[in-house]
Amino acid sequence: MSGPNTNYDPVEVAALAPEVVESNVTAALAAIAAASSLEELKDVRTAHAGDKSPLALANREIGALPPSAKAEAGKRVGQARGRVGAALKTRQGELEAERDERILTEEAVDVTTATALRRPVGGRHPVELMQQLMVDLMVGMGWEVAEGPEVEAEWFVFDALNFDEDHPARQMQDTFYLDPADGGLVMRTHTSPVQARSMLDRGVPLYIVAPGKAYRTDELDATHLPVFHQMEGLAVDKGITMAHLKGTLDHLATQLFGEGITTRLRPNYFPFTEPSAEMDLRCFVCRGEDAACRTCGGTGWIEWGGCGMVNENVLRACGVDPAEYSGFAFGMGVERALMFRTGASDMREMIEGDVRFDAQFGLEV
Repeated sequence: MSGPNTNYDPVEVAALAPEVVESNVTAALAAIAAASSLEELKDVRTAHAGDKSPLALANREIGALPPSAKAEAGKRVGQARGRVGAALKTRQGELEAERDERILTEEAVDVTTATALRRPVGGRHPVELMQQLMVDLMVGMGWEVAEGPEVEAEWFVFDALNFDEDHPARQMQDTFYLDPADGGLVMRTHTSPVQARSMLDRGVPLYIVAPGKAYRTDELDATHLPVFHQMEGLAVDKGITMAHLKGTLDHLATQLFGEGITTRLRPNYFPFTEPSAEMDLRCFVCRGEDAACRTCGGTGWIEWGGCGMVNENVLRACGVDPAEYSGFAFGMGVERALMFRTGASDMREMIEGDVRFDAQFGLEV
């Protein structure tokens, strides 16, 4: 077996040739000097001092050299890498100093100005404010506030309110059912279960308003939320008629949206009321006088919610004799009322948590 080749010339390894090593160093120093930011310098470091850089690859070739050639090649490559490393360190310091100076200039704060001492005043969410305003108006008419659980028994959400077993609202594509699906618990789809609970717990006569969250499997868009707020009202007493319902809604609309705002009732169907109606709000922008109004589409009316006389089946399910008592119920979305009152156009802004949206409404008295 022959011995090691002691006459091996490292110059024959192209990557270790002095001119190639020097060329790599020159290219690295030029790139370092040209880097104008720390991000650019990071890329330069990877390209010229990283594991796959020309000098790093050349360094790997040294292991293949005979012992007599390793020292000289190692010294040559080591010095080259040292020059590149020193240049990187120097440029790093220069760029960091430039960055710090720029930050001090751009982000300077004048602590002597009076505005620097001001702190933004916190406030309640506009949806909460709107809900509280609506509730206060009803309380001012002598109504009471009632609340109920958001995780509700299916009987209160549907059966007590005269929903048939095959009603579409019972389907899982419309309602959030809790596991197990046949366990009889759902996320309430409206605040109407509070009405049933109140009749059972408090008895009649009864005048209650039920504000709170409701849950439906709606897609999130500009006019729909999967979690939204409702305010529903229920009045049960002797001699209650649709006229009482209309008067209550007209008063609420006037207080919320200004004088001259009234409501109208259009026939509709709801399982829990009979007769039932959609309540429309007189356009608060044009008052029904502008055929080109963008708010109401020139109709003079805006849909506000649903209402009607409490179905006799609902009264019976809640232990109330429909031969002696009658009642009316209504409900509207708080977010929708906020859009009407403030001109907000996108419900998604109400839930994104951007304080700039909340701050523009301020505090209402």
